[in-house]
Amino acid sequence: MDTVVIVLAVAVVLLALVSVAALVIVVRRTGGLAPPAGPSPEQLSAVAAEVNEELERARREAEEIRGRAEEDAGEIIRKSESLAESAAAMRKEVEEEARVLKTELKELRADLERREGRLAEREQRLDEEARRQAERARKLAETETELADRREELDRVAERRREILERVAGLTAEQARGELVKEIENQAKREAALIVREIESEARREGEKRACKIVTLAVQRVATEQTAESVVSVLHLPGDEMKGRIIGREGRNIRAFESTTGVNLIIDDTPEAVLLSCFDPVRRETARLTLEKLVLDGRIHPQRIEEAYERSKEEVRDLCVRAGEDALVELGITEMHPELVTLLGQLRYRTSYGQNVLKHLIESAHLAGIMAAELRLDRDLVKRCALLHDIGKALTHEVEGSHALIGAEIARRYGEHEDVVHAIEAHHNEVEVRTVEAVLTQAADAISGSRPGARRESLEAYVKRLERLEEIAQSYEGVDKVFAMQAGREIRVMVRPEAVDDIQAQVIARDVAKQVEEELTYPGQIRINVVRESRATEFAR
Repeated sequence: MDTVVIVLAVAVVLLALVSVAALVIVVRRTGGLAPPAGPSPEQLSAVAAEVNEELERARREAEEIRGRAEEDAGEIIRKSESLAESAAAMRKEVEEEARVLKTELKELRADLERREGRLAEREQRLDEEARRQAERARKLAETETELADRREELDRVAERRREILERVAGLTAEQARGELVKEIENQAKREAALIVREIESEARREGEKRACKIVTLAVQRVATEQTAESVVSVLHLPGDEMKGRIIGREGRNIRAFESTTGVNLIIDDTPEAVLLSCFDPVRRETARLTLEKLVLDGRIHPQRIEEAYERSKEEVRDLCVRAGEDALVELGITEMHPELVTLLGQLRYRTSYGQNVLKHLIESAHLAGIMAAELRLDRDLVKRCALLHDIGKALTHEVEGSHALIGAEIARRYGEHEDVVHAIEAHHNEVEVRTVEAVLTQAADAISGSRPGARRESLEAYVKRLERLEEIAQSYEGVDKVFAMQAGREIRVMVRPEAVDDIQAQVIARDVAKQVEEELTYPGQIRINVVRESRATEFAR
């Protein structure tokens, strides 16, 4: 509305200006402001017409200006109303934001007041704690001072006591300390030895009891027979005249046979029999089959010998593979490298102390599997370790070194598990035993090889082993007599009671056992018994 008023005022001013302009024009045309000499009516009419025209034109312009002003005013009013509405909305938003800000400010002020209150309380507590700490530090300082005074007083008293003790005992403090330490050390050693002996005895009794149970169960469930074999094979002939045909003209057949097979053919006075001798059992078996084929065929000459030898070699190879596969099937072992199966089958023709090695491995695997089951271990892994522990004996004639290390290298080459490799290389203690599987492999090997009738050894080696056992035990100080008993499986050591006490007797038994383990090779285990006997004799007269 204010804008409309302003526009109308402008229009009125414009009309006034137009009127003034018309008067000015009239004045100029009539000759200035001098009083007229008497204008004529025509002049007045003309002037009036011009004035009317000017007024009409001014009125039209004023109308146009007023129309435009009204339009502008309407536009301005619309814009003003829109701006007013926007301003009202903005004012409302601003008022809402102001209200929210006031609320947040009020909350922040309340939170700040609470924090200030907590800080004030914390400062108060810290001040109280600082006062308590200062009081405690003061008391500690007083206590330290008092303790220092008492320590000095105790040092003086201890010094006076030491001087008195040194005068009374005739020893210095260092000498008395040394005597006391030595006495305590001796007493501690004796008590420790007694405790160790008691613990070892208890552990040994419990271990022996459980081991006997496990071993007895394993041996009871695996009771196999062994046939002693040697390095000589005997082939029976249909008649003694066949010996001449085997020898041939000027010995050409026997020479061709020995050069082809690498086996010594022994023809002596034994009726209707010849001997085949060779350290390699596979070659010996191949030669036996070759000679058997030649005898059955009747045609014996160098070319025929070579043909029969090639066929026998293939047959022995197939027999070795079949023997290895049969062993795996019997033990329930699968997924073994074909080369290992072949080497395992070759042990069918190998003996150790008269015991067939392949049968020994199968028996050891059965024993190890039974003991592993009792101990809740992996049966398949332990049986695999026991079955392969002597695999190196198949190559001991071709490769230098211990059969345990050779076997471990072969097993590692053909992808066997590391526990299996370790059990193979450690079953004769050439490598320190680190796993339970290796221990069970050793136990199964010892049980299979040491049971009665499994192996044999020469009388000379047996006597030398017993003599060495007695020499080892006799070499220790304080030993009176030594007896090797139970075919060398027990050593009974008699000691002089005045030279050896109970603890030293235990030490002698342990040292003898350790030296026997390091120096001798024997099946099973040897028991060392140290006997200390005190006798008191008196005569009644």
